[in-house]
Amino acid sequence: MRSIAIDGPAGAGKSSIAKEISKKTGFVYVDTGAMFRALGLYFIKKGIKLEDETAVARLLDDIDIKVVYKDEEQRIMLSGEDVTGHLRSEEAAGAASSLSVYSAVREKLLCVQRDIAKQYNVVMDGRDIGTKVLPDADVKIYLTAGIKERAKRRFFELVQKGEKPDIKKIERDMQDRDYRDMHRKNSPLAKAEDAYEIDTTDMTIKEVVEKILDIAALTG
Repeated sequence: MRSIAIDGPAGAGKSSIAKEISKKTGFVYVDTGAMFRALGLYFIKKGIKLEDETAVARLLDDIDIKVVYKDEEQRIMLSGEDVTGHLRSEEAAGAASSLSVYSAVREKLLCVQRDIAKQYNVVMDGRDIGTKVLPDADVKIYLTAGIKERAKRRFFELVQKGEKPDIKKIERDMQDRDYRDMHRKNSPLAKAEDAYEIDTTDMTIKEVVEKILDIAALTG
């Protein structure tokens, strides 16, 4: 099986670009961030404080999380319920970032992610795909972009969903998330040594996709 790993901070364009790569290559798209958001929603609904690592770890074995593919799209099933439509909120994203520092959480989802990569050709995006989840990926990409551009992208994404976000709050939340992701003890956000770095600030999705496809062709 072949694999393309795409890492980078929030708002760098990972999901949109990975989806396009999936369409162009026929590889299965794996959104690992959605898995963390699903767990975040679970603990929020349960009323569990996300900073209580002991309580979080104690409940992990009770959580049934599965990834299924319907009409070529990834769907996240949480205890039998399709929660995919609830995963792009800022609340879910913040919860995911808080939970991602816990090794027990990462290990639970690591098994799910690697199992998918064993079954399909994948393009997988996240924070530690090239460094931890798929260290032997055929192609490793690290996407980045300026913080203001990333916040603007998330702002318009939420506006299109009918929400009324505060762009300054989005930028602050992203900066906080970047810090947590880059400084956590377990699998911090980092560029793999053999990854190609692409700054998407002034690039269109099409341009980034074409560049990645060129890199994939060069790597065989």
